[in-house]
Amino acid sequence: MYVLCYLSEVKEMLDVRERQLDTILKRALHKAKEKNKPQLVSITRQIDKIDPVLFFNRAKVMNKDRFFWTSTDDAFYLVGVGNVYDIIANYDRFSVTEEEWQQITQDASIHNPYHTPGTGMIAIGGMSFDPKRPRTNLWKNFPDSHLTIPEFTLTIDKDCYFLTMNTFVNVEDDIYAKVNQLLEMEETLLYQKHSLDENTHVIHKEELAVDEWLNSVHQAIEMIKHRRVNKVVLARELRLTFNNAVSIGQVIEKLLATQPNSYVFAIEREGDCFIGATPERLVKIEGNHLLSTCLAGTAPRGQTMEEDENIRQSLLQDEKNLEEHKYVVQMIRENIEQCCTNIHIPKTPTVHPLKNLQHLYTPVRATLRDDCTIFDIIKRLHPTPALGGEPRDEALAFIRQYESLDRGWYGAPVGWLDDQHNGEFVVGIRSSLIQQDEASLFAGCGIMKDSDPAVEYEETSIKFLPMLNVLEDHDDTY
Repeated sequence: MYVLCYLSEVKEMLDVRERQLDTILKRALHKAKEKNKPQLVSITRQIDKIDPVLFFNRAKVMNKDRFFWTSTDDAFYLVGVGNVYDIIANYDRFSVTEEEWQQITQDASIHNPYHTPGTGMIAIGGMSFDPKRPRTNLWKNFPDSHLTIPEFTLTIDKDCYFLTMNTFVNVEDDIYAKVNQLLEMEETLLYQKHSLDENTHVIHKEELAVDEWLNSVHQAIEMIKHRRVNKVVLARELRLTFNNAVSIGQVIEKLLATQPNSYVFAIEREGDCFIGATPERLVKIEGNHLLSTCLAGTAPRGQTMEEDENIRQSLLQDEKNLEEHKYVVQMIRENIEQCCTNIHIPKTPTVHPLKNLQHLYTPVRATLRDDCTIFDIIKRLHPTPALGGEPRDEALAFIRQYESLDRGWYGAPVGWLDDQHNGEFVVGIRSSLIQQDEASLFAGCGIMKDSDPAVEYEETSIKFLPMLNVLEDHDDTY
């Protein structure tokens, strides 16, 4: 009897859901015929608790791009599936992207009774580090700027779970067929069993262009000594080959387990996936509240609590790292002043601990002016001295000339925004580009006048570890 009652309740719930979708999509069809153009519809509802990684894994059978984002400190997750609309900008990317996003949100029919950030219609994606740098085939699936409005988005904010469905209604659409198709996709994401992927292991590992990288460090030190630049950030690449295609879902699970103080993100494009666990927030906007992060100055973790504390205290007093951190703090202040009021920055940094590293950390809080947007802030902040150098233009010119790596989206803004003027972008470090059974890992470090090339090389080796450990499937990653 209980089973029959339960099945009856489920059927009634599905019937109600079908009628709601049918009503909303018929209205959109009427509007599409009136305007003689497709109508974008976004529908958000609250759902029962679901594991975000399971939701991500279930989407694999759909053969659609997937997107994962979490700020674990805030118990906030976004998981996107499919591409209902892509905003691609290969020139003047900030202005083009902002204008197109504003237009698409104005024209869309958005049904969202909630005010939770990340609900309603969102766009998720990122951009390249330096659009002036010649591109290589490595990043062929990642344009200079690419934001996607997913077909389905799971939003988790603490203990609240939301599902958003986005779809275009065309003038010739069969609404009955469209409703059934959307409900089938929704059922797959919420209820379908997921078969486990095969485990993989590394069969080849190669550090690329090490001699060239060390030479670029020497060149940078000489430039700094001659006062042509104050700081240059130089990055290098580690290439891995696996016995099988890497399971992105498994990598996400391991990153969540091993990097609890970081943002975990994954952006799939045409079979490639840019994935990472970055500790560095570029900017967060919630309403008119702005939060940015200065994260520069690096030291390893200790083997014991006592050693760890000694390293922490040394980092807080290290002149090279304090100077490197100061450049980032000053740059953020100078660049947000034109868009913000009530800027608050602590006078001294603290230490932000991660599993393998610890960094000097300073939060920046401010009030965003009404005539500015998150795109204005990203344009002003990227790249920070922590990823480019100081002065910015001179450092970028040096990187273009001497760095052999095509950074692509490494070190660049990755994040999301919603139609309620909320959003957050991080700096895509501690990251990897996974291409089926191969992966490129990226790591960089800030070169100052007192830098030692051997020490800087070791720092980049440590910065590879958050991604390297999970991809090598070490036992201690669980």
